Amino acid sequence: MRAVVLEGTGGPERLVVRDVPEPEPGDGQRLVDVRAAGINFLEVLVRLGRYPQPPPLPWVPGSEVAGEVDGRRVVGLVRQTGGGYAERVAVDEEWLFDLPEGASFEQGASFLMAFLTAWIPLTRQADVRPGVRVLVHAAAGGVGSAAVSVARLLGAEVVAAAGSPGKLELPRSLGAAETVTYDSVGEIEPVDVVVDPVGGPLFLDSLKRLRPLGVALEIGFAGGLWPQLEPALLVGRNVGVQGFYLGRLMSLRPELVRGAALDLLRLWSEGLLRPVVGSTFPLAQAGEAHRLLEERRSTGKVVLLP
Repeated sequence: MRAVVLEGTGGPERLVVRDVPEPEPGDGQRLVDVRAAGINFLEVLVRLGRYPQPPPLPWVPGSEVAGEVDGRRVVGLVRQTGGGYAERVAVDEEWLFDLPEGASFEQGASFLMAFLTAWIPLTRQADVRPGVRVLVHAAAGGVGSAAVSVARLLGAEVVAAAGSPGKLELPRSLGAAETVTYDSVGEIEPVDVVVDPVGGPLFLDSLKRLRPLGVALEIGFAGGLWPQLEPALLVGRNVGVQGFYLGRLMSLRPELVRGAALDLLRLWSEGLLRPVVGSTFPLAQAGEAHRLLEERRSTGKVVLLP
């Protein structure tokens, strides 16, 4: 079968389509015929050699897929083993879910990781409800747009931040009350919650935007690793930081993650949430898809179509 293989760290050209052996499902696994595979920034970080716990190379990337199992339309999480950028992949049965009726495979491959990464922190690690003000960084990306949608569903007032004015139309269309570019974040009124998939210098800027008893939800470091933080800054401002790492939570609290996935799929089926597919690429153009994401030119989710 055909799959995208990461042969070594470096640029997008290190992603090459190869013929590889068919995956052999183990106990409790099913073989999924992949119709769409979501691209996540963690895979870009692995390719760049910046991921803290990288898999051994060569490696077939891909953490989430949508496809078919014996005619059943499914979405699935491949966990930390990868393998989604391929025509077929073995997935643990506990991480396979029915694709909502009427949804496309592209939408299915855009949903679970982004919305779980938004939903669990906003419902379990922060007290988001009507009257709460939430700042979302990278609000035009896959996770960011999901966070805007989830925060609005929970009744929050959303401030959406992005790197350029052209990226602000998407979060506005999803219900953001206010939109700003990163160079203007320091001018907004304080917030109760920050959703931060960016990290880097934005991390400390975000803490300064928090109201007393506010919390920064750190869910990624697309803009660089977080700087060192003195606890005195948190104590002095009466604010907190919560970290979120979906892969490890799937291992340590699988029942929590699975329950959240079922809740989210129900909300999608009811029309209360929807994924945003920004771009699709054939399998052979996985490098170009990575380049789009790495260069911050994408909006919504970027998806491969085997």
